[in-house]
Amino acid sequence: MRRKLLIYSAAVAIFFLIAAGIGVAVFYSPLLTHYVESNAFRTAMEDETAKGLHFPQGHYSPIRRTSAFAAQSESFQARNGEKAMKSLDGRGITATFDPLGVFVRQWRFTDVRVQSGEVEIQIYKAHPDTVVPKPWFAIFLPNKVYLKRIETPQANITWRFRGERAGFFGTQLLVTPHGTDFEYVATSGRLKMALFPDLDLRRAHLLITKTLLTIYDIDLASDSGSQESIHAQANAGIGRDKSVDLRANFNQVPIRSWLPAEWKEHLAGNAFGDLHWNGKDPKLESSSGKGSLRVNSGRIDNLPVLEKLAELAQKKSFEHLALNDCSLSFEWKYPKIDINKIGIEERGKFRIEGELSIEGRRLGGMIRLGLTREYLDWLPNPEQVFSRKQNGYLWTNVRLFGTIDDPGQDLSPRIIELFKQSPGAYFRLLFRQFEGWLKKGFGGDPFSWARRRK
Repeated sequence: MRRKLLIYSAAVAIFFLIAAGIGVAVFYSPLLTHYVESNAFRTAMEDETAKGLHFPQGHYSPIRRTSAFAAQSESFQARNGEKAMKSLDGRGITATFDPLGVFVRQWRFTDVRVQSGEVEIQIYKAHPDTVVPKPWFAIFLPNKVYLKRIETPQANITWRFRGERAGFFGTQLLVTPHGTDFEYVATSGRLKMALFPDLDLRRAHLLITKTLLTIYDIDLASDSGSQESIHAQANAGIGRDKSVDLRANFNQVPIRSWLPAEWKEHLAGNAFGDLHWNGKDPKLESSSGKGSLRVNSGRIDNLPVLEKLAELAQKKSFEHLALNDCSLSFEWKYPKIDINKIGIEERGKFRIEGELSIEGRRLGGMIRLGLTREYLDWLPNPEQVFSRKQNGYLWTNVRLFGTIDDPGQDLSPRIIELFKQSPGAYFRLLFRQFEGWLKKGFGGDPFSWARRRK
């Protein structure tokens, strides 16, 4: 009995040695190399790769075998993707084949490296996979391409936003399978997108399935070498549930790059804050949320309204404001937004506090304006309007009304009333305006000639 067992064991061992030898011989055989580099194998790989990546079809350039388990192709292209990938264009492709995958009916590639490429992604609707009839012997052949990882040091990941091409450009991309879908991890590169300034990408990790877009994390900055950071996480339903939930926070973000061109020369500072957006769908009309904003090292320079105020008050320092405080909170539920906890101050000059709201395009709210006494010298009897004294400022309440296109406030009529009560002060103000106009027109002191004649 023992002898029979030894004979059987030896027979099994010899069988596996022979099978292994045949396998090695096959994998190193010139015949296999010829087959791998043939059009028939390339066509089969095109079909299986397209199916694995959810494209209707794909195209490889000629495939070259570089070792027993590795092959190379100059390019692969696919269009009209049915799931997260809408199009794919890879260049300089090297793949390592895992022969053990054959035993589980898979064309298994453990490592796919792409020298450079471009991926366009999309939100998609799930559709049942089409079942294609196969011959009876197909049950013995691999029926699926499995890609353990796809890696490229230079890729563009693009999508359409507001009708324009947007995306991460020049990024390092790692794609790994997640069930029948794929996860994407991108590092470095540049984000280009309408409504945003160009931003450096530190890292992005996202997943698109048939029911959910998940942004695990995204880290952006105007300059990746700075302390600035913009972090965001989000979930967006793309099946029956189309709800959106986005949370973001930002630190030390220079505001100048986010401003319209006409404001860039007037405002500066670094923004800190957070934002939470949610809604039953991505539409603005369904949205609500809240957030906060604080600007450090804020500066306001040469705004026309400040230049006018400096001219009236004869205080050139009004033309340049260095803010010690600039902060607010906001909350919205479409179509209304409430801005509260407003605090804007340059110590020794002014402070603004209060709340305002915008509903549709209607404006409302109340702010409290405080100025130091020296900056009110141009007004006759300023205490009649700025009647409350606190923390070194004279304060008045200013009611806001009207629309964002035609805003109104009740401070100007009260200022005008002061001048009506003091015509002399009004004429002195007019004289200042006239003198300033002459200085701008002729330079220097326009009345120096009169003093010299005396």
